[in-house]
Amino acid sequence: MVSMSIPRKLLIFAVWACGSAAAQDGGSEKLAPFYPTPETIVERMLQLGGLKAGERMFDLGSGDGRIVIMAAQKFHADAYGVELDKDLAKKSLEKIRQLGLEKNAHILVGDLLRQNYSSADLITVYLLPVSNDKVQPLLDKQLKKGARVVAHDFEFKGWTPEKVERIEDDGEGRSHTLYLYRK
Repeated sequence: MVSMSIPRKLLIFAVWACGSAAAQDGGSEKLAPFYPTPETIVERMLQLGGLKAGERMFDLGSGDGRIVIMAAQKFHADAYGVELDKDLAKKSLEKIRQLGLEKNAHILVGDLLRQNYSSADLITVYLLPVSNDKVQPLLDKQLKKGARVVAHDFEFKGWTPEKVERIEDDGEGRSHTLYLYRK
């Protein structure tokens, strides 16, 4: 039997963590726990989003920077991660420096709800449904025509996906659903 997209215990913890207290960054709210996306799914997200060399992409809640790093390294994109957790951001920046990707891979430390995404060609998100609800009005307002959004596991309400891709097993016994939206 294939497990649900996010283990039940993690989802319960995530709802508690996101709803409990504001993060240490000036009252900014943590919108999701750090739950790393498998590398195979990272690549599928970027492929589904049609990321091309030179395009600008943002990963909202970039965690350890794996999506940003792959976008810069393999897809030759101008990649930005937005991460509230200073320790995760620091680890991401160290990895970017080790790989020599400073020109194309960037981490913005801060609240993803306080950023400007008007230059984005692609946005990737792996946030909880309540967090998608919070970021959606910002993306509606800021994204340019033709910009794409790839959401991992959780849809955006009221948006119609251009494509839905289901991955039944990522090799770790977990299923994933990816949603592609276009502005």
